[in-house]
Amino acid sequence: MIAMSTTPTARLSEAGVSIWLDDLSRSRIESGDLERLIRERDVVGVTTNPTIFAGALAKGDGYTGQLAALAASGADAEQAVFDITTDDVRNAAGVFAPVYESTDGYDGRVSIEVSPVLAHDAAGTIAQAEELWAKVDRPNAMIKIPATVEGLEAITASIAKGISVNVTLIFSLERHRQVVDAYLTGLEQAKAAGLDLSQIHSVASFFVSRVDTEIDKRLAAIGTEEALALKSTGGIANARLAYALYLDEFASERAKALLDAGAKRQRPLWASTGVKDPALPDTLYVTELVAPGVVNTMPEKTLEATFDHAEIAGDTVTGAAADAKAALDALAAVGIDYDDVTALLEREGVDKFIVSWNELLDTVRGALEAAR
Repeated sequence: MIAMSTTPTARLSEAGVSIWLDDLSRSRIESGDLERLIRERDVVGVTTNPTIFAGALAKGDGYTGQLAALAASGADAEQAVFDITTDDVRNAAGVFAPVYESTDGYDGRVSIEVSPVLAHDAAGTIAQAEELWAKVDRPNAMIKIPATVEGLEAITASIAKGISVNVTLIFSLERHRQVVDAYLTGLEQAKAAGLDLSQIHSVASFFVSRVDTEIDKRLAAIGTEEALALKSTGGIANARLAYALYLDEFASERAKALLDAGAKRQRPLWASTGVKDPALPDTLYVTELVAPGVVNTMPEKTLEATFDHAEIAGDTVTGAAADAKAALDALAAVGIDYDDVTALLEREGVDKFIVSWNELLDTVRGALEAAR
C-alpha cells in the first residue's frame, strides 16, 4: 500500500508510474511552467505530436521572431516546422536534463515525431529519424515512430543505430508483440555493431481511451442490455493484457541475454489517457492502470485532475490478465470484432496526425508569407 501523506501524483510516481506531459509549447518552456510541473506535479517527461505543435503554433507570439528569421532566410514551411519543433524539443530536453541524469536515463525524456506522411514509408521514416536525432542532439530525446507495418522496420533500424525510440499508435496486442520483437531485433543489431546498449531506450505507446470510444460506439449500436453493460471495459482490459505481454516478452531467454548485456526494457506507455466520455471518472485511465515500470502520458487536464483528486491505491494491473482476457472475450461474445476495431484505430490515428501535420504546415506557411 502506498503511503497517503503525499499528493496523488507523488503516490503515482512511488507506485512506479512515470508521469509524462502530453503537451509542449515554447511559452511553456520559456515561462518556467515546464519546470513548475516537474517540481509540483511530479512530471518527468514530455511527449509531442503534430496536433500539439499545430496548437502551439496557432496561438501566442512565442514563435514570431524565429518565423521572421526563417522567412528572411527563404525557408519553406517544412524546413521551418523542422527547425521550430526541434528547437522546442532541444530546449525542453535541457529542462529535463536534471531528471535524466538523476534517473540514469530512465526518465527526463522528450519525444518528437517523424512526419506522419511517412507512416507507410520505412526508408523515409528511417532517414527522418536519423535527421531529427542529429538535429535535436540530446541524449534524452526520443524519436516517435508509428507502429505501422512499415514502422516496424524503421523501429529496428533506428534502435540498431543507437537512436532511442518512442513507438506510437499501438492499439492491438499482436502489434505490440511485433513492436517488442522489432525493438529486440534492433538491440541485437546494435550489440553486434558494438554499441552501448545501456544508452538505448524505448517506450511502446499503447493507446487506451480511443479503444473505448470505438468499442462503446459499436456497443451502443448493438443496443442490447448485455452489450451496454460492457461499455468502457475494453480499453483498460486491452492495456492490462499489454502489460502482461510486456512482462512475458522481457522474461524470455532472448530478452534476458540482451538485458544481461546492459539493454533496457521497452516500457509500456499509456497514451490517450484523457477521458472522452464525460460520464466516466476523469482519472479512470490513470487509477486503473497503475503498475511498476510504466509511463502514463497525460494531457494537462488529466494531470491536474490526477493531482487534485485521484485515488492511488497501488498496483491495479499486475495479476489482472485473466480478468482482462475475460473482458475482451465478453466483448467478442456480443459481436465486437477486436481485430477490426484495432485496425481501424491505427488507420484513423495515422490519418488524424496527417490532418494535424497539414494544419501545422498551413499555419507556418501563412506565418512565413506574412513575415515576408
